[in-house]
Amino acid sequence: MTQLFENISLAISGLRANKMRALLTMLGIIIGIGSVIGIVMVGDSMTNMMTSSLQEVGANNIQISIQQKASETGMSYSVQVDEEDLISNDMIDQFMTSYGDMVDAVSASETMGSGRVEDGRKYANVSISGVNNGYQAANHLTMLEGRFIDERDTKGIKNVAVVSDKLVNNMFAPGESPLGQEVKVYLGKDIYTFTIIGVYEYKQDALTSMMGAMASDQDLSTGLYIPITTQWKLTNATEGFSYITILTKQGTDSRALANQFEDYFNRFYQRNTDFGVMAISLDSIIDQYTSMMGTIQIAIAVIAAISLLVGGIGVMNIMLVSVTERTREIGTRKALGASAIRMQFIVESVIICLIGGLIGIVVGMSLGYAGAALLKFPARPSLQAILIAVGFSMAIGVFFGYYPANKAAKLDPIEALRYE
Repeated sequence: MTQLFENISLAISGLRANKMRALLTMLGIIIGIGSVIGIVMVGDSMTNMMTSSLQEVGANNIQISIQQKASETGMSYSVQVDEEDLISNDMIDQFMTSYGDMVDAVSASETMGSGRVEDGRKYANVSISGVNNGYQAANHLTMLEGRFIDERDTKGIKNVAVVSDKLVNNMFAPGESPLGQEVKVYLGKDIYTFTIIGVYEYKQDALTSMMGAMASDQDLSTGLYIPITTQWKLTNATEGFSYITILTKQGTDSRALANQFEDYFNRFYQRNTDFGVMAISLDSIIDQYTSMMGTIQIAIAVIAAISLLVGGIGVMNIMLVSVTERTREIGTRKALGASAIRMQFIVESVIICLIGGLIGIVVGMSLGYAGAALLKFPARPSLQAILIAVGFSMAIGVFFGYYPANKAAKLDPIEALRYE
């Protein structure tokens, strides 16, 4: 143990005597480990934020969407979607009769377009969607005033709207109630008038936050929701849905139910030669996203780790130079009976890589925090990546330091003493 501490002390003294050379030797290790930790840290933070955001939306959500069937010949072709191909309200009603005890709500929506609410100099950007009464529960909208769209609005095809608190702040004076007031929505060349029946709390989604699209409250575009039947009437659209979202009850197995629901809805498409239905649970989407992000992280980290190989070769090169420079010293020590020459050089190599690894950790965490801040999501350091980086740097020290150390240990003391 005493000899080990002596070797460590000698290694540190050698680094202090050649600071610049030691730093340049460590540079490859620092860049490699810093890159790997930074990439893993940003990737983990992104994955955690996206998965937690999807879970907030509802891990027990199941999306049902129509899909074009493959042709008998296997050739791909495009088929126009007709009204009989869409999921109808009648299908949803029959579904709720069969599975109502397992389902909290069925959300159906269609995007009408992006427009602007205007009143003189006041304005608010909006994305207009026609929705049914199950949309609120499936998308976890929090109502601040009034109510959400219900069956009376959809059956009555009413010109009513639910708006965000951001729109209210832009269009109305502080303390003024928007309920019962009309707003004019300009959508292209068309102008629509809706009566406000409710105000919901706007929450920025993870994707918008991650992409850094942080517009001012004045220019922020928020959802304006109207009855789906009203949207069909205003746009002369085909009645029916290309997809719906089913919110299952807590405690149910959404993956298993997704298969049941897919089989149920496909019964309506048995005679349809062009289209069928596919169901996928949000749990499955989260798993696919996590797996995809993990694969991307590993691929990028492997590329970044190539610099570790370069750094290791640099360490070996410098250690060979060090052996050459200290040939007479090695000869003197061996002549005096020193037997731990090999260990001395291995320890010195490990110390170089370990210090480089620690600096690389600091650099990597700094890069990780900077990258997370730039993308506007919380940074989460990966303890596993840090421990692996430290272990890997020590392994590089042993691996690439062994050859120079072995060469030093095999030097003939007499020849070494004659070396100039």
